[in-house]
Amino acid sequence: MNARSVLSTFSAVIMLCNAFGGTASAQGFAGLGTTAEGFAVPQPGIALNFSVDHGSHPNYRIEWWYLTANLKSADGTEYGVQWTLFRSALAPGEKTGWSSPQVWMGHAAMTTQRQQYVAERLARGGVGQAGVTASPFAAWIDDWQMQSLVGGSQQDGLSDIEIKAAGAKFRYDLRLHATGPLVLQGQNGYSVKSAKGQASYYYSQPFYSVEGKLVLPEGEVAVTGQAWLDREWSSQPLAADQTGWDWFSLHLDSGEKLMGFRLRDGGSGFTSTTWISAEGKPTPLPPGTLKLTPLDTARVAGRDIPVAWRIELPSRNLNITTTALNREAWMATRTPYWEGPISFKGSHTGRGYLEMTGY
Repeated sequence: MNARSVLSTFSAVIMLCNAFGGTASAQGFAGLGTTAEGFAVPQPGIALNFSVDHGSHPNYRIEWWYLTANLKSADGTEYGVQWTLFRSALAPGEKTGWSSPQVWMGHAAMTTQRQQYVAERLARGGVGQAGVTASPFAAWIDDWQMQSLVGGSQQDGLSDIEIKAAGAKFRYDLRLHATGPLVLQGQNGYSVKSAKGQASYYYSQPFYSVEGKLVLPEGEVAVTGQAWLDREWSSQPLAADQTGWDWFSLHLDSGEKLMGFRLRDGGSGFTSTTWISAEGKPTPLPPGTLKLTPLDTARVAGRDIPVAWRIELPSRNLNITTTALNREAWMATRTPYWEGPISFKGSHTGRGYLEMTGY
C-alpha cells in the first residue's frame, strides 16, 4: 500500500467515525440528520425486492445488518449476543479498489448477567476486507461473518444463516433458522422516522430459532434461543433535532412480536410501532400509539441510563415492565450506546432487546 492509499484509508476511517460517532448535534444523533444531497432518498410506494435487498445499496448514505439474540444454556443461564455491520458512503456509488467511497464498521457483543464483552472493527470498501453480497447472501468484516447456509436462487438467503464473531475475551458461532416470514416495517417497508417525513427502508426477520456455542473466559457454553435481524438503509433517517432513540424488539411468549421505537427530540418524541402476529402478519400502528415510560435508571459510563421501562400499547391491551439482564450493558465503541437483552412481564411475558442511543 502506498502513502496515498494509507492517507485515503485513514481519511475514510475518520469520516466513518464521524458519520456514526459523536454526540447529538444540530445534525441529529450521530449526524444521521445531515442533509442527504447527492444520495438516493427512500420514497413511499416502492416494493422491496428479495433477495436483491439483502445486499448493499451504495447509492444510499447509511445502511446496516443488525442481529440480536436472546440465548440460554442448558442450566437456564441467560445470555445476549449482537452482530452488526454498518456501511457508510462518503459519496454515492461504488468503485473498485482504494477509490471506493464505501466504508464499513462492525460491532459484536456478548452480554451476561455480570459482563458486557464488546468488539469493534473498521474497514475500507473496495478491497475485500468488508462487504455484502445478496446471492448467495454473505456479510463480513475481516473474519466476522454472517452468511447463508442455503443455496440456489429460489430460497431466501436469510432463511438459514450462520454468524461468527470474536473479541479479546469472547467468541460465538451460531446457526439460525427462520420459522416465519420476513416482516416489512412501516408502510410495506417504508418506515417514517419523524413528523417532518424523514424515512428509511426497513424490514426484519424476527422469527429465528438459534443454536450454537459461546466461548467466554470461563469456557465454552452450548446455547439455544431466539434472534431478530433488522435490515435498514437510508440517507437521512433522522430529523436534525432528534437526539437519539429508544428501540425495542420483543418476542412475546404467545408467539407474537413487537417492534417499537421512540426518537427523542426534546419534546414528546416520535414513535413507531409494528405488531407482528405469530404467523408473521405485520400491523403498523400510527405514530403516538406506543407509550414508553422510564421506571428506573442506572449510572453507566458517567451517564444516567433508563434501564427499566413501562411499555403500553392500549390497542393490543399490552402493559408490561422490562428488566435488563445486565443494567450496565454499555457498548464502549466509537459511538457509545446502551444495548442488551431484556425480559418483561405484566399483561404479556417474554424476552427481547433494548437499544438506547444519545444518552
